[in-house]
Amino acid sequence: MTMRLETERLVLSVAGRGDYILMRDLMADAEVHRYLGPRADDPTTDMFSRALRAAGSWQLYGYGMFMVREKSTGDFVGQAGMFQTMRGFGKGLDDVPEAAWIFARPYWGRGYAFEAMMAAIDWFDGEFAGMAEVRSRIACMIERDNIASARLAERLGFARYDEHALPDGAIVDLFERFRPVWGSQA
Repeated sequence: MTMRLETERLVLSVAGRGDYILMRDLMADAEVHRYLGPRADDPTTDMFSRALRAAGSWQLYGYGMFMVREKSTGDFVGQAGMFQTMRGFGKGLDDVPEAAWIFARPYWGRGYAFEAMMAAIDWFDGEFAGMAEVRSRIACMIERDNIASARLAERLGFARYDEHALPDGAIVDLFERFRPVWGSQA
């Protein structure tokens, strides 16, 4: 798949066959992985499985996660987008588009996550305008202590609607965002 978005500073594209290695290396940083649940016993196999699920989201639903690179250098800086999820705990996170972002620590604080997510959301909202009602809502879950991501979610138009306790004891806040109604007066 050749889906590609560009912003002023970033290039977002669908992951290639070997990009799971970039994600494995990104997630090796303990601070990056801090709010992403328990570490996998085999990070390479885990990232390969995640890459296949991400490819399935693109194939079956027409949207998914983007690999994000800095436009000026070509450096991989993170991953952002929406993917189809089935969390299995209800509360509005089953069978819906879920937003997510993960960025390498050297790129924190530069506004890259906001820039990438706005590009992905704008594309998503435009691509699926007028389609099934389920696609008018995007959800995300953020671990309670991840203040930076919660603030980013709010800047992106997400509002907290619930919480959930994960099996590892972490509490996640659940957020949702509704696509603007096209043609309506705000």
